[in-house]
Amino acid sequence: MDIEELRTFVEVADAGGITSAARRLGVSKSIVSRRLGRLETELGIQLLARTTRGAALTEAGVTFREHAAKIVAEIEMARETILPDGDLRGRLRVSVPLSVGPSQFAPILAELARRHPRLHVHAAYSDRFVDLVAEGFDCSIRVGYLPDSNLMARRVGPFYGKVVASPDYVERHGMPETPDQILNHEALMQGTEAWQLTDGERIVMVQPRGRFKADNGTALVPAALAGLGIAWLPDCLVDEHLASGALVPVLTRFPPPVAGVYVVRPPGQYPARKVQVLTEMLIEHFGK
Repeated sequence: MDIEELRTFVEVADAGGITSAARRLGVSKSIVSRRLGRLETELGIQLLARTTRGAALTEAGVTFREHAAKIVAEIEMARETILPDGDLRGRLRVSVPLSVGPSQFAPILAELARRHPRLHVHAAYSDRFVDLVAEGFDCSIRVGYLPDSNLMARRVGPFYGKVVASPDYVERHGMPETPDQILNHEALMQGTEAWQLTDGERIVMVQPRGRFKADNGTALVPAALAGLGIAWLPDCLVDEHLASGALVPVLTRFPPPVAGVYVVRPPGQYPARKVQVLTEMLIEHFGK
C-alpha cells in the first residue's frame, strides 16, 4: 500500500473535497483522483462518496481514515527523525495577516527558508481568517483575540495596539474620555468588529460605527492621518506617527488589553515538524 495514496486519502477526507486536497498537497486534481482510485481498488471497497459539493466519507472510509491518519503521522515522524541536522523539506503553506505580516513575519519566514534550503515556503497574506483545511494551509499566523474553534492554537508572544486619532480630528470633534463616548465618533474599521478596552480589571466591549472601512489595518493608517476618525491599530503601524505627533493616543485610561500572536493549525495529534520549527522561531522572536 503506497504511503502517498494514504496521505492523499487523509487529505481529501479532512478537506472534504479533491480540489482542496490537491491544493494542500501541491498536485493536480487528476493525480489525487488516480491515487484515490488505486487505493480503493486495492482495498476493494469505496472510501469516499463523490458529490457535486465535494467528497464525503463512507462508513468504511470513516473507520479507515483513523488508521490511515495514524500511519501517515508515524511515517512522517520517522522521516523527520532521520533527516540530517534538523533539516526540513517539502512545502510549508502558511497564512499570514496582511496588515502586519510583511514587516513583522516576512523576515522570520525568510530566515526559515534560509536555514532550510530544501523547504519550500509559500506565504499567503490576508487579514481574513482563512479556512485552513478547505484552503490547504499547514498553519496560520494570527494576531489579536482568537475566537473559539476546533483548531489547535499556540500563543507565541504578546501583541500590542492603541486607539489613535489625528490632532486635527481631536480639535474638530473633541477627545472621547470614556469607552461609551466612542459611539459619538467616527471610527475607522475593517468591518463590523467590536473593540476591546480595559477598565481596571474589567474588559469593556465597544461596537463603534463609521463610514470609512478597509479590509486591512495598513490602509486605515492614511485615513487616521487624514483626520477621518478614530482607529484601533497595532503599535507597529502607529509608533512612528505617534513619535512625530501626526497621531495622538486616545482613551489612554482605557487601553486595549494585550492581544497575542498565535500559530494556528488544523486539528490533529501530531503537528508537522516544519510547523513546530516555525513556532519555535516565532517564540524566540516575540516571546522575549
